[in-house]
Amino acid sequence: MSDTDLAFASIEEVGTLFRKRKLSPVELTKLMLARIERLDPKLNSYISVTSELALAQAKRAETEICVPRGRKGHLDRGPLHGVPISLKDNIYTAGIRTTAGSKILRHFIPLQDAPLVTQLQQAGAVILGKTNMHEFAYGVTSNNPHYGPVHNPWDLARIPGGSSGGSASAVAAGLCYGSIGTDTGGSIRIPAALCGVVGLKPTIGRVPTDGTIPLSPRLDCVGPLARTVQDAAFLLDPILVRAKREPLMSSACKSFSRTHKFKLGLPSELFFDVVSDDVLRIFQTALHALCEVGAKIEDVSMPLLAETEDAGNQIAWPEATHYHQQAGWFPARASDYGEDVRSRLEMGAKVSATGYLQALELRDKFIQQLHLALADSSVDALVVPTTPIEAPLINEETTPIKEKDYLTRALLLRNNRPANLSGVPAISIPCSFTAAGLPVGLQLIGPVTDEHLLLRMAHVFEQVCPQKLRPPL
Repeated sequence: MSDTDLAFASIEEVGTLFRKRKLSPVELTKLMLARIERLDPKLNSYISVTSELALAQAKRAETEICVPRGRKGHLDRGPLHGVPISLKDNIYTAGIRTTAGSKILRHFIPLQDAPLVTQLQQAGAVILGKTNMHEFAYGVTSNNPHYGPVHNPWDLARIPGGSSGGSASAVAAGLCYGSIGTDTGGSIRIPAALCGVVGLKPTIGRVPTDGTIPLSPRLDCVGPLARTVQDAAFLLDPILVRAKREPLMSSACKSFSRTHKFKLGLPSELFFDVVSDDVLRIFQTALHALCEVGAKIEDVSMPLLAETEDAGNQIAWPEATHYHQQAGWFPARASDYGEDVRSRLEMGAKVSATGYLQALELRDKFIQQLHLALADSSVDALVVPTTPIEAPLINEETTPIKEKDYLTRALLLRNNRPANLSGVPAISIPCSFTAAGLPVGLQLIGPVTDEHLLLRMAHVFEQVCPQKLRPPL
């Protein structure tokens, strides 16, 4: 296996090499650090690279996992043991700066790890560094004014999506084996789709957000980005709050037949009102492939879908502004924010109390409507394009669809905000590529707390429509 093949191997594959003592965690970590040094100047996917920490963690993993089973000192912590991953830079890491992509926190070094970081380290993961992102997670481009824009590995002139853009770019480029990001309005799934990787937003609350710099507490979620569904499940298992007798998420990819007759709901509102021809064609081809292996498609109606975008804004804007006011940063340090984030914080200050409360009421009604729609139609999940467009160019503020210009940010959020507003889990899976060679994502939106079901269905789709291409770096 060449170094490039090894860089794009799955977590399961490198774990097998570790346990056969054909590869060591130290060797693999050195390979990742060398790739970051060589390739990341093109991508700008990392803000901080923690080389010394990563090598120390890899050496510890090596002394545990590479000792023959049964001998003193042997310890196998599971699938992530010795595997190099990254963390979005709004997740607290003790002794390592956590900037949230901002000028304000440029020198902030937390005293404690976020609980999820502790859990990942207990699982044996090796932390390579902190990934670049949209400032304070408040945007979908990862065009960061303080640390520079993150570039899409499929086309360096284009955005990777955001706000977890650095995580998605690094995973897609083989600069880590997975990453943990955050998602408030699509910030895991949007970059996953635009970079051609898997991104999972769990049910709200299933992965605690303690130790994560908030954007909108009622909408914030934490979840994995990876190159395969199985790898995403491996990353999710250590950090997920699991019910009694609930199976490991990673078992979802081993217990599901390709011919399972699952049923998918096709929403008749919102998702297909505005979509590019390329994305629609690829999505329809994907649906046909799913039907060929036994899936059934049924139209589902949820009239309140059209109101989710505005309701999400009316919740996220004031909650974000309130946090920044409490922290003493806004408006006192308004000039230290990027222009786009500062303008959104100003909008948040103008949302009335009644506007906020009305949005919360609509949220409650939409949650009820979504659950009733899933139950009444007996569908396992909704299926939609993750984004209605492929990756836009950096600084592209509007995007044309059928001779009409739309705000790029609104387009990218459009298909993702409903899952945040309702709190249900959603996953984006690589679907195919446009004629220009840009990735397109397919999104499954499932019942509350049923991440296992989503992973099972996503794994089936991955088998039916495997994506073997690598970015042209």
